Amino acid sequence: MTWSTSISCIELQRENCALRELRIVGATEKRVNAKFEKCAVCEVITERLTCALARRTNSCHDLGVKIISLLVILLAFVLSLFAADCPKIQPRTEAALIEAEQNWAAALNRKDAAAVACLLADEFEDADVDGSLHTRSQTLDQIPNKKPGTNQLSELRAHIEGNIGFTRGLATLVDPSGKVVARVRFTDIFTYRDGRWQALAGQESLLGGASR
Repeated sequence: MTWSTSISCIELQRENCALRELRIVGATEKRVNAKFEKCAVCEVITERLTCALARRTNSCHDLGVKIISLLVILLAFVLSLFAADCPKIQPRTEAALIEAEQNWAAALNRKDAAAVACLLADEFEDADVDGSLHTRSQTLDQIPNKKPGTNQLSELRAHIEGNIGFTRGLATLVDPSGKVVARVRFTDIFTYRDGRWQALAGQESLLGGASR
């Protein structure tokens, strides 16, 4: 083999190697491009799924808001039904005040906190026989825990000045056996509001035994 022939063979081998490299590089580029195309498709799919989930989430959120709003409206309606049980358009007379006081005593006898609630203004406060003060909510909370017995009212009288009135009387607490447990002198101050008499304050003085 001559030197020139050797050189030609070497050059041919180089050309073959370069061609193989080009083929390898080309194949690699195709694979890379294919991967990029797949990634692009995945990005589109992911974006669409994200948007769909976002719309679904917003729909669920809107549904939750609607449900909560409906429950609030329903609760307000139920509360309005309870409020509707309170007497309306009571006469602005002393007789109506005395009747309110008698209804108060009857509600205590049957431990009916809802009925008593209709008779107490929001700012009601009671001064007990021992000097302790009780708010409206505290007064209502005590009703279910009252000892068995009845409140018998006597010596009732009332007086009205405009939208303000008061009642004064004697409450005799009698236990289930008929024994007198306590006698309490009381004074209750009322205001005429929302078409009915509502107690603003109460004051008790123990004449014997326990509190009213």
